[in-house]
Amino acid sequence: MSARVLVIDDVPANLRLLEAKLSAEYFEVLTATSGPDALAICERGEPDIVLLDVMMPGMNGFEVCRRLKSTPATAHIPVVIVTALDQPRDRLQGLDAGADDFLTKPLDDAALFARVRSLARLKAMTDELRNRAVASRRLGIADPLVAAAAETGLNGRVLLVEDRPAIADRLENALSAFHLVSVETDARQAVQRACEEDYDSVLISLDLEGQDGLRLCSQIRSLDRTRDMSVLLMGEVENRARILRGLEIGAHDFLLRPIDRNELLARVRTQIRRKRFTDRLRDSLQSSMEMAVLDQLTGLHNRRFMDTRLAEMFDESALRARALSLLVLDVDHFKAVNDSWGHDAGDEVLKEFAERVRACTRGIDLVARMGGEEVVVVLPDTGPKAAYAVAERIRERVEGSPFPIYGATREIPVTVSIGVASRRAGDASCANVMKRADDALYRAKAGGRNQVIVASAA
Repeated sequence: MSARVLVIDDVPANLRLLEAKLSAEYFEVLTATSGPDALAICERGEPDIVLLDVMMPGMNGFEVCRRLKSTPATAHIPVVIVTALDQPRDRLQGLDAGADDFLTKPLDDAALFARVRSLARLKAMTDELRNRAVASRRLGIADPLVAAAAETGLNGRVLLVEDRPAIADRLENALSAFHLVSVETDARQAVQRACEEDYDSVLISLDLEGQDGLRLCSQIRSLDRTRDMSVLLMGEVENRARILRGLEIGAHDFLLRPIDRNELLARVRTQIRRKRFTDRLRDSLQSSMEMAVLDQLTGLHNRRFMDTRLAEMFDESALRARALSLLVLDVDHFKAVNDSWGHDAGDEVLKEFAERVRACTRGIDLVARMGGEEVVVVLPDTGPKAAYAVAERIRERVEGSPFPIYGATREIPVTVSIGVASRRAGDASCANVMKRADDALYRAKAGGRNQVIVASAA
């Protein structure tokens, strides 16, 4: 896949070399020669992935990475540090700064391209979520990017798949200082456990006796229940080809043996942080979708959703010549509840009212709050007699027992008036049915309240 790669290096020859290699692999290449220039490019949202040198004047690569990963607008951009520094402490410093990987010069081109493609795929998977989550701020949801960027990656749930006891014990001891770790020796059991339990990350040994770690990786990445878990592979240097293959089929990162404890902790932490970043965006998107269609007080559908869905249900009913009925419900003397007991008590009454109405309807029925104390129930495949029975059941349920208020320390009686109407063959739109139901509700209120009136079928 193509991606925009930002290469940051203050040595022109290094820039030209990397630009040529990446362009030959059909990547679009951007360049910068200093940390401030790179930060500005990233803040404009131009790159999909950053390749970053460490040894630069003014602001070194570690500081650039740290700033990118701590800024909500750029924290999602994958960063690979590419440097001549080759000591474990250098690698650890880069990973601690938030880098997604640390590659040492001279570069292995195959490893570089595999890593760039892998990280570009991961970013592409989160970009749409991120854009929608940002849009959700218009609905009043707290900025999801701020919370996501603040994620620490600690206290995760980790599944370690390793069948050599001594190695498993050493890895478990290292990880347990910061995470809850489970060890599994059998690949098939690992898949089952991953499906049944909520893990953040799975570490898979490529040296399992008589088992294929890559197949396990593929299964975890392909199943709906587990595809969002981060996957790290562990293998010998001689397993290089299989590790690169693992990146192609969806592994997020890898560790080469002998595994350095600090690098293990840093890479696991990075992957857990990235997973939780995506989870937060997904949760934000779900919240924004719910806010768009649900009434926040009662949990019923809101008027906006009801208007659209009712029109669809009406058209389907007319097309298939199927029955469709509509109930309009209004809590009796609701203004007196607010005046006598306060608006908090009124809110409690509306929530309880919504629950009682919902308990009397089916999953296929549409129940929506129109505003104030008025609720509409749309009943597909339901004629006038059956609709009246539903309405009467709701009326009896509301009247049957007092409504708790003040945190269930007091109770008050509540009743409801209901107007019922059904689709007629000559109706041009759902507005005709709604008008008859509204008129029936008016007659129920005028006639003494706490009753159901059905609009004439004529």
